[in-house]
Amino acid sequence: MKKKKRKKRSHIPFRMNMLFFAVFVLFSVLVVRLGIVQIVYGQDYKKELEQTEDKTIHTSVPRGRILDRNYKVIVGNKALKAITYTRTQADDNKKMLKVARKLGEIIKVPDADVKRLTDRDKKDFWILTHPKAAKQLVSKAEQAKLDNDSDKIYKLQLKRITKQDLDSMSPEDLNVLAIYSKMSAGYVLSPQIIKNTGVTNKEYATVSENLSALPGVDITTDWERNYVFKEANSNDSVLGSILGDVTTEKEGLPADKEQYYTARGYSRNDRVGKSYIEQQYEDVLNGEKEKVEAKQDKKGNVISSKVISKGKPGSDLVLSVDIDLQKEVEKIITDEIKAARASNPLVDRAFVTVMNPYTGEVLSMAGKQVVTKNGSAKIKDFALGNMTTAYPSGSAVKGATVLTGYQTGAISPGSVFVDQPLHFASTPVKKSWVTSGFGAINDLKALQVSSNVYMFRTVMAIGGQHNYVPNGSLNIDKMKTIRTLRKYFAQFGLGVKTGIDLPGEVGGYQTEVPPNSGNVLDFGIGQFDTYTALQLCQYVSTIANGGYRVQPHIAKEIREPSPDGKTLGPVEKEIGTTVLNRVDMKESYINRVKQGFYNVVNVPHGTAYGRIDSSLKVAGKTGTAQAVYGGELVEKYDAAGRAHPSIWSDAWNSTFVGYAPYNHPEIAISVVVPWSYMGGASDPHTNLKIANRVFKAYFNLKKKEESHAANTAEPTVENADEASGSN
Repeated sequence: MKKKKRKKRSHIPFRMNMLFFAVFVLFSVLVVRLGIVQIVYGQDYKKELEQTEDKTIHTSVPRGRILDRNYKVIVGNKALKAITYTRTQADDNKKMLKVARKLGEIIKVPDADVKRLTDRDKKDFWILTHPKAAKQLVSKAEQAKLDNDSDKIYKLQLKRITKQDLDSMSPEDLNVLAIYSKMSAGYVLSPQIIKNTGVTNKEYATVSENLSALPGVDITTDWERNYVFKEANSNDSVLGSILGDVTTEKEGLPADKEQYYTARGYSRNDRVGKSYIEQQYEDVLNGEKEKVEAKQDKKGNVISSKVISKGKPGSDLVLSVDIDLQKEVEKIITDEIKAARASNPLVDRAFVTVMNPYTGEVLSMAGKQVVTKNGSAKIKDFALGNMTTAYPSGSAVKGATVLTGYQTGAISPGSVFVDQPLHFASTPVKKSWVTSGFGAINDLKALQVSSNVYMFRTVMAIGGQHNYVPNGSLNIDKMKTIRTLRKYFAQFGLGVKTGIDLPGEVGGYQTEVPPNSGNVLDFGIGQFDTYTALQLCQYVSTIANGGYRVQPHIAKEIREPSPDGKTLGPVEKEIGTTVLNRVDMKESYINRVKQGFYNVVNVPHGTAYGRIDSSLKVAGKTGTAQAVYGGELVEKYDAAGRAHPSIWSDAWNSTFVGYAPYNHPEIAISVVVPWSYMGGASDPHTNLKIANRVFKAYFNLKKKEESHAANTAEPTVENADEASGSN
């Protein structure tokens, strides 16, 4: 019997089973994993899908007002209707263009906005609105040659857009472009002003009615600075250059201070003070922005928002300036410049500083300058010149010279010198303005008649030479003597910055005295070194108050924002008096010089006698200084061949420093009139005409203000409606 062949067992079913098992295991793992994802992590993933991003938006608030010492609003905020656009992360160029076109059908931007558009703006816009034509500007072969680099292709497109292409843009296109440019310039979730000048009631209402069709667009109220007091026959503001300016939204933050401001929560397009008072007191005037928390989805769309802190308008800044006095002083300077120019066309500027000698409060700081443009000469505000320009001041500083003489022991109160021409070897004759001299005079007489020789002898004594030998040598250490004089002059504020609370002050210029040994004597009569009108006022204030150099300040107090724009908020801070130093000399010495200053104005033969109303009780010191003319006529005369520049070196600055009443000073003033007269011409005394009128203006206004105060129980704000643009 044959054995049956045993069949070979196939391994295929086994392998299939193993495969199915493996699939089963993998599927089971996937199911388990899915279960874990759904059950364990489901909520987390759901939250991630629904995740939002919170962003804080800062909304600007009205800037604080600037008021004068009597609470008259000098600078306010004029309310403006405004149309804004707030960009989200989801807004691309096409979306913004679509909104700009719709908005352009409703509003017309100012012509100035259209004129500011550059060719590059227009080219970018042309490419955006003519995509097919723009694409054809660069062939495929050229694109390949440029490695399809989009930036290089775009630059080539820009280059090939013709002037004809740009000229084809209609006024409507340019209007849309101006709107679009502002939209695209805005920062994400930061409202950007599209139009806030000349928004008509119809535009405002129509935009309001169509907000649902204009995503990102809104209507609001904006503000602009309103300068209440204007100069006569001019758009210039009274005190304009001192008040300073605020940047526009288009300007945004100053480039050199962008990091400083952004670190303090400012947006790059915020408006900030960019000069003088507006800049110096930016932290006070700016206020606190409203903070809004906006929730965005992952696409950048805002899905909700809420106010997390309300904004607070800027605080009000009350100045020490009396705006009525400021107006009067500006008018006085303008009048006297015009009168002086009738006989001397080189007179092109003058400066006056008025301050309280005890507190340092600046009551007025006025300056004017003649500016010629297109052949027409106009007198413009140059109040800043009181602290930014310096001039040789002449005999006005002789009070400091005498006091230095007392303190160094070079002279004593009552010391007598013979005022006669002084002749030194190898030195031009040194004499007083009265050629023959004044004879034997003491310190008081020397101040009264403004003796040069007395000051020369004082400087000699300071330098160690007490005896004068005709035609002999001048044996003093020139540099040591100058250093001594500068040291004591600085105690009064001459040749150093006053410390006023404004940026940009200069300290004057210390001139190198020529090697001729006789020139050192001229320092004692106010030659060589230059001083600002503000320094001169601080100097005479130091004498008036008995020897305390007080820091000038233009801010008086800071008040919380007004609740209704028409009243005063509570005082936040008062700006007090800061004494910088007490001069290093006896009070009796200062009183002696004060007597000399009294004699200058009130005793016959005084250099200001009969030129200032005696009823004003003024004490002071006049000054003239030889100076090189530096006005605009130098080039004009040279170009016309009328004179050589050396002609203009024979110019004279006129100055005056004084205070009143002399028995208890309320105000101290300085007057500086550069190039007041030329060569041998007679002194027109423009400095004294200005001083007399300024003192009168102060006391007349004081009477009016005292009468007004007597009838007013509480201080009230004036000009509130005018400052806000209300009717």
